[in-house]
Amino acid sequence: MQTASDQVFDNFELSLKEFSESTELTKPEKATKLASQIDLLSLTRDGLSYLYKKCSDLDEAGIFTGTAWNEPDKLVPYLVKGTLTFGHPSSSFEILSELRLLAMANGDMVSPVMTAEDAQHFLEEVVVHNLEFALKEPSEETRIVMSEREMKKAFNLFGFIMSEIDLGGVYEKLAEEIRLICAQRPIVTRKVRELIRLVDERFDTSGNSKTDESVRHYINAIYGPSKGAKAHSELSDYQYFLSNANMKTLKAEAEAMGYHMSSTGLVSSFHALLLQKLVQEYPDLVPDSLDLNDRGIAEWEKFHELVSTLIMEVVSPDNCQCIYGLARMLGKNLFSRRPVRVGLENLRKIKLNSQVEKRILKSLVNQQPDANALKYLLGGTLRVLGQPLGVGQGNNPTCQSARGMSMWSQHAPAKLIDMIITVATQNNLIMRFENVDLTSNQLGKGLVEKLDYNLDPVSVVLVPHLDKLYNEMMRRTTGRGEDPHKWVNPLMYGQWIQLGFASCYDYLTNSILDFEGFVRIFYAAFHPEFNGQREMVYPNPVGIFITSSKGDMMGFHAISLLRVDQDSTGVVRAYFLNPNNEGRQDWGQGIKPSVFGHGEKHGESSLPFGQFVARVYAFHYNPLDTADFLSGVPDHLLKDAVALAQESWGKSYIWNQQIKLW
Repeated sequence: MQTASDQVFDNFELSLKEFSESTELTKPEKATKLASQIDLLSLTRDGLSYLYKKCSDLDEAGIFTGTAWNEPDKLVPYLVKGTLTFGHPSSSFEILSELRLLAMANGDMVSPVMTAEDAQHFLEEVVVHNLEFALKEPSEETRIVMSEREMKKAFNLFGFIMSEIDLGGVYEKLAEEIRLICAQRPIVTRKVRELIRLVDERFDTSGNSKTDESVRHYINAIYGPSKGAKAHSELSDYQYFLSNANMKTLKAEAEAMGYHMSSTGLVSSFHALLLQKLVQEYPDLVPDSLDLNDRGIAEWEKFHELVSTLIMEVVSPDNCQCIYGLARMLGKNLFSRRPVRVGLENLRKIKLNSQVEKRILKSLVNQQPDANALKYLLGGTLRVLGQPLGVGQGNNPTCQSARGMSMWSQHAPAKLIDMIITVATQNNLIMRFENVDLTSNQLGKGLVEKLDYNLDPVSVVLVPHLDKLYNEMMRRTTGRGEDPHKWVNPLMYGQWIQLGFASCYDYLTNSILDFEGFVRIFYAAFHPEFNGQREMVYPNPVGIFITSSKGDMMGFHAISLLRVDQDSTGVVRAYFLNPNNEGRQDWGQGIKPSVFGHGEKHGESSLPFGQFVARVYAFHYNPLDTADFLSGVPDHLLKDAVALAQESWGKSYIWNQQIKLW
């Protein structure tokens, strides 16, 4: 007697046979039918095992022909989750693609374009980026966007993959992932905290390897940053421990917590309880708990009344991460600026607009019934001001807004606070553009269709308005025959943006104009060997071509060039802020931005100067300061940049080398 599972397998075999024998005219219909059978088999472990054995047959039959999965060597691990969450048929093809790679990794299938080692490496990366599926602990966002059926398929897939590959590589990669995320000091620490929690629960970290020691350091930073916290793992127990601790014990606690916070960028809930205790009873120990430098200590001593008030009003176990931002603010002497102090005092006293309040509360991970939205906004403001390079756009197409908040945090902090107050109270924002006042609430939509709330509170408040204002400015300047950013950036971001502007991309003809001359200007403006050793004073809003790991054009992106300097090996590098929350993608051609190990400050990405300019399409500069240095740039550097460009994103455009921009 035939079972239900036998019937499923028979139906699949029939669909595969019909697809293999189909003509060009009937193939799309047969492919759809076959995809439905793949979808059904993906729901069970036996079904996945069956599909795994059929990978080679399906590939030879052409199931991937004409799809995004046709060339396995061009797939990107980071994009797998997005396809899985999109649902059938995309998710079914994605699952089949992973099974094909698993077969390659295990030697059950041979590919002319991908080695077993390459396939194993790809799958390790996929698992690292999708631990919520691998460990069956989906995030809230995933639970919202995926149906139970699609989630079951994803769980089955990753359970199957993890049972078939060596997890040692996954553990090593996960440890590296935690280290590199923390090296960037993101303001939103949700992802890395989840990774640390999962590693702590699911992997044995008790060994003596460097990886084990590194992982334990990050686990301790959250769950046991001091002797007292390790001995009293419940917050209520730790609170009681603090109430009976003497000054010597409290000093040890403060030093341990300050060390873990400054070395990882992560703050423990225990830290909040300790800091409030110290502010009230042992203020001389506050600098130890914040790991302040000499400047920070002097700042604390001078403005301890305001800082103490902020700590008591804002800091709590569920809003503890703002402690790191506060420490950074003290270390940068931001409280010595009267407009910043006045701005923070004013922000403390505002009444939030009801719509803004809802947005802030919606962004919280674990919203308490009596959550005070203003407290989180104040905490978010401390984080943004203390960590200008930790600002990110989340999953929103708002790199321009994130870049702006980062710039204002660095060079116009009082202006940023004032904007926060205006939007927080009015749910509206006005910006003047070419003698016209633009009011955000009177404008149409920006680039954001539906805001991703995995953002810091300041971004949640400002982005919906900044996005519409920036989009309106771009709309008003489109059609002038030049890149609209030429006019928009200086008026959007501030007076420090140079008015000189170079762009290699011609909007009217969709062509590249004199890229060699464009690169010459960039070298003469920013490279210390060719610009008279002049250093950058302010961030420069730069437009880049984003490319895939194969160098293919993917789109435009807004970043900030922060500085140009030599690393420890003498290589001149461009250091920049990439506001997309992840500054270390593979851009192809061996161009892989680094976030650690080449002199990067926390939050910076960097590339050798020549690689960086090969991805740039627009920047601002001072023509008067640059004119005398143009002729000194060697031709071979220009040709190297042109070659990198033409062999990657340049394939998407017409090239015209006759028009000179300088």
